[in-house]
Amino acid sequence: MKHTLKVTIILVVVFFLSQIIGLAITNEYIDHQTTTATGDVTWTALPYNFTRPEIEGGSAFTTMIAAILIGTLLVLVLIKLKKVNWWRIWFLFAVVVTLSFAFSAFINQWIALILAVFLGIYKIFRPNIIVQNLTELFIYGGLAAIFVPILNLFWVFMLLIAISIYDMIAVWQSKHMIKLAKFQTKSKVFAGLLLPYKLGRRGKKETLKKSEKIKDVKLKKAYKVKKVGIKTAILGGGDVGFPLIFAGVVMKDLMLMNPELIGFLKALIIPVFVSIALFGLFVKSKKDRFYPAMPFISIGCLIGFIALKLIEFLI
Repeated sequence: MKHTLKVTIILVVVFFLSQIIGLAITNEYIDHQTTTATGDVTWTALPYNFTRPEIEGGSAFTTMIAAILIGTLLVLVLIKLKKVNWWRIWFLFAVVVTLSFAFSAFINQWIALILAVFLGIYKIFRPNIIVQNLTELFIYGGLAAIFVPILNLFWVFMLLIAISIYDMIAVWQSKHMIKLAKFQTKSKVFAGLLLPYKLGRRGKKETLKKSEKIKDVKLKKAYKVKKVGIKTAILGGGDVGFPLIFAGVVMKDLMLMNPELIGFLKALIIPVFVSIALFGLFVKSKKDRFYPAMPFISIGCLIGFIALKLIEFLI
């Protein structure tokens, strides 16, 4: 087992909570009244006059893959130039935007922006385990509100396959994501869920700065389950975001045939199976070895989707 049973269970539970919250945020951006009247899923506008990319299907898939590759390249350039502060500013902008989108689903957009700026600054410049994980619970819902509307079921499946292949190459072949992981450690900015072992034993909050110097990073990429020097379990941002986007796309189709609550509850079947797959990965993986998480998560998405269809068929 890669981590202790206690840490594994907590990490999987936090992951599952992120999926529930993310789907709830995505659901709030669906205009259910218009959707029911027209028979087509209709989305409310993003706040602050932001507009979603005017692309769909294959174009959306290509754009997302290109963005991931270009983003990775840019971060590698920052690493080469040792521009840690540039990375912090870039990451802060992304955090504030996604958090403000997430919070705006439930509260006034300007209050949401103030809260997002406060939490974003705290997260980047005063890193804290609780704030780190609290913000991560909402960030991916903000991303889903952008990308779920522009993808359909076929292309989101293709996205999972492409990311899974990329994940395997990054871990088992190129291994270039180790540089990204070390860079994140140096900048004290982590994209993903982070759970130090000591937090569970002491029952008190520890900051990233004071929880001992994080060294000898064992991370392989921002999309993986990772472990760093002082026994800290990390689940990368991609491992949280991509299954959420998949579940969101499934949910929007469910909303055409089900009442809002029923559609939402049915969509939760997918995170259940993904969580089981993630737990299985933790249990079967060995300490100090590194595995591409997305293939396992994608399998969980597929099994969850099949289970959903079987339940609909039987009921």
